[in-house]
Amino acid sequence: MTIALKIEVPIACFRQSHAREYLETYPVPPPSTVYGMLLSLVGEMDRYEHCGTRLAIALLSEPQKSRVVRTFHRYKTRNIHDPSNIRPDYQELLTDIQLIVKVDQGTDRAKPTLVERLRQAFTEPASIDRFGGLSLGESRDLVNAVTLITNLDGESIRWLVQDEQGSLRLPYWVDHVGSKGTRWLRYLIQKVDSYQLPDSAWTAIQAS
Repeated sequence: MTIALKIEVPIACFRQSHAREYLETYPVPPPSTVYGMLLSLVGEMDRYEHCGTRLAIALLSEPQKSRVVRTFHRYKTRNIHDPSNIRPDYQELLTDIQLIVKVDQGTDRAKPTLVERLRQAFTEPASIDRFGGLSLGESRDLVNAVTLITNLDGESIRWLVQDEQGSLRLPYWVDHVGSKGTRWLRYLIQKVDSYQLPDSAWTAIQAS
């Protein structure tokens, strides 16, 4: 069982994991980020609930990259009001982000599965119990629209595809306590006919 969604985000930063002073962005949201957004969409707070779900991510637009100066808090002293804890840093932003996300049940054993809950969000929106804005990335990076797609056949789209030699190293599971449990895969962005979507375009969400 699968579902396909179009996601539109006006502006976002998918912060690269190694970024410290200069906050670079990935050109595409990592699978872990997309999975978190889908959980938020259906109001699920336990990210382990739908492990086994598979995601395929494609770019519909070519987001423009810009750079801004933001104020960041990096606590170097115990006094949270100490001015030395605040400093400006550069951050990269992407604008006009349009994605297709295909979600497959995979080995998701929850009842209902994430795919079923996503379908319910469109057929019975009043049944979804959630809170807060829907974001992709940081909390300020609000999603503009989520649209159910019924037919992708015949379209040639740039999909995120697993490749051991790929230039993109993206997390599909993030350890929020430390970094030891974070899991990564290598990808490249490749134009593929949607009806011939290869297995390498699917990423299974698995806990560390």
